[in-house]
Amino acid sequence: MIFQDLLISGVPLLEKAIRTVVVYIFLIIGLRLAGKRELAQLNSFDLVVLLTLSNTVQNAIIGNDNSLLGGLFGAAMLLVTNALVNRFLYRHPELERKVEGEPVILISHGQVIQKNLKREQIPLEELRAAIHRQGVEEISDVDKAILETSGTISVFARHPTPQEAAEQVRLDRLDRLEETLSRILAILEGMAGARPAGRAD
Repeated sequence: MIFQDLLISGVPLLEKAIRTVVVYIFLIIGLRLAGKRELAQLNSFDLVVLLTLSNTVQNAIIGNDNSLLGGLFGAAMLLVTNALVNRFLYRHPELERKVEGEPVILISHGQVIQKNLKREQIPLEELRAAIHRQGVEEISDVDKAILETSGTISVFARHPTPQEAAEQVRLDRLDRLEETLSRILAILEGMAGARPAGRAD
């Protein structure tokens, strides 16, 4: 009885294979339509959806089957299907761009592109949190922020940042002040050295 539960699938393997491929294609299309943020830039609501999504489609994949063999076969079908799709898209980059979409610029030269944020449904606070995670303090310090096709946000800091530029201006002023003081001291020392010689004449 135990071996039967472990090794005998309650659903024909061909049916299970078809179920797995159909669910895989559905999820790929669904996540693509939902937007890139569903892939990586998750808020608490997105996380709840993804966690419950796996349970929702579980029965659609394995059907009325609690056997070990059925579960392993379903998992193997998912891995094989994903590997075949990745290989196919690698050989057809134009199709891959259509499936995954193009990267989206969210910040350019310190300015937020509001229409792209709205289209991708990314709140400004989430964007700020993303740039903070990559070590940039302010949006004005960002040269470019890009929402990649993987759903991650790549941040490129401005060089120099406005703070660094302001600090450099202060340092330049201090250098000029130091140079001016050095010249004044040199003139005063020259004048002090010239006075005794004048009285001796």
